[in-house]
Amino acid sequence: MRFSRAIKSSVHSLPSPDGKHIATVFSGVVNVRPVLGLDVVNVIKLPQDFNGPVLSFQWSPSSRLLLVADADQVRVVSALDNSFQATIRNHVGPGTRPAYVGFGASDLEICVISSFGLKFAVFDLGSSTAAEIGNPKLFSSSSACRCFSFRPETRHLALLTRAAGKDMVSIHGFPGRELQRSWAPDTVDAQGLVWSPDGRWLVVWDSAAHGHKVLFYTSDGHLFKTWSGPVNPRPEERDYALGAGVKSIQFSADARHLAIGDSSRSICMLSMASVTETMRLRHPRSLVPRETLQVWQEQIGVSQTGPVMHTFLRTTQAISPAPCLRDNSEPVTGCVSISFDPSSALVATRLDDSPGTLWIWDIQVAELRAALLFHGNVISHSWHPHVPETLLVKCEGDQYNGQVFVWDPLSEGPRTVDFGRHFPGAKAGTKSRALWLGLDSLSPPCTFFSDTQNYMLACIGDADQGPPPWGTSSSSEPDLPRETREESPLELVPASGSNPEALDLDDEEDCSELEDTFVYKR
Repeated sequence: MRFSRAIKSSVHSLPSPDGKHIATVFSGVVNVRPVLGLDVVNVIKLPQDFNGPVLSFQWSPSSRLLLVADADQVRVVSALDNSFQATIRNHVGPGTRPAYVGFGASDLEICVISSFGLKFAVFDLGSSTAAEIGNPKLFSSSSACRCFSFRPETRHLALLTRAAGKDMVSIHGFPGRELQRSWAPDTVDAQGLVWSPDGRWLVVWDSAAHGHKVLFYTSDGHLFKTWSGPVNPRPEERDYALGAGVKSIQFSADARHLAIGDSSRSICMLSMASVTETMRLRHPRSLVPRETLQVWQEQIGVSQTGPVMHTFLRTTQAISPAPCLRDNSEPVTGCVSISFDPSSALVATRLDDSPGTLWIWDIQVAELRAALLFHGNVISHSWHPHVPETLLVKCEGDQYNGQVFVWDPLSEGPRTVDFGRHFPGAKAGTKSRALWLGLDSLSPPCTFFSDTQNYMLACIGDADQGPPPWGTSSSSEPDLPRETREESPLELVPASGSNPEALDLDDEEDCSELEDTFVYKR
């Protein structure tokens, strides 16, 4: 396991989707570093009237543009050169702040959800136009992403709205976002919608308070089937049909399976070829290790030099996952998290009543293959986007500062990746996050870790797999970027000698009817 040098970071530091660059927002500037070498290759000045705080910071889907937004404006710039710059102003009402700001189905499309669900706006930076749709149903920071979904390939927008006490689903074309079809689904309080990865199905699900109901629509908006809960439940699960319904929903990467979790200890797995339930994954209350089931239990100790040591012991006797410990006495049950690996062969789940345990299932044979038992609660887990069967886990608690875990079926339990001892002062901050670098499967798995003060990369592969993506240089770097050329913060004209592969934008000189909203010039 090899680590890069520590790089100055901030609260907003993010690797690109392709894993080749890392962007960080500092006061008034954004700097961009390539993973190869980790030297600053571009410094982007933010406008003088960009007051912050930063509400959204994102890479575009192609890893070519960056979005930085505060309450008053959205700034979109080219990440590696000055070939593209645009500003959206007055995107929400005065005195309010957007509930959601992010890229849409393309690099030149920006989606904004206003506070209190007043409107869903789609800005097209290529044509300097905007489409507004009223009453998006979900508008909190945690639920807004469930309110809309983009169909793969055709990039149609499906949006969930609510007016006069009735849910509505609408489909809008690309790129103009003109309304093509709308209908009222048979739901009481719909909680979200999503397109399947192959674009064949649009799925809408009702609130858990109203039982089990998942609606499957064809791509043109016709109802194909309604799923009303598990078939042939066990005697101890029959009451769940009368109680809380869908709690989590997730498609496999190949779109062949849909996993649905409710308030029980089981997950329903539907085959999307026929939209029928083909298996149920039942989480046992007691884990009995066997040859085909690995049960790894975390052991925490203190070494002679002082740092906390995390090791994992494969248990040989039956063990029960630790229950959830909360301040209140209200019981919590059900599956809160479901995630498929990129091969769609494994699925990881986490239950509300045992948040320190991860369950790894083989869906080809519908069997539990591994259980990872941690002392602390698991706050995030994610599969590598390109390397199959490789899982990144992060837990909460002081004993986990600067530490994450990586697991795969061939390893002897989760491997500890200790970033903390490589940070300045051999200590990481308490507010941290860990992400995979999205490098292709030909590169060894690499992780990104930031504690808001510094960030660092770790290569999980061995030395015989070649040098790490950032090379072998260990040169020191200044804390902040070097001085850059002076430019007006409102300079929106591409610099001379811009990248010939820059975004292909319209060269129209006509004034847009949205001049007051857009500040944009090509």
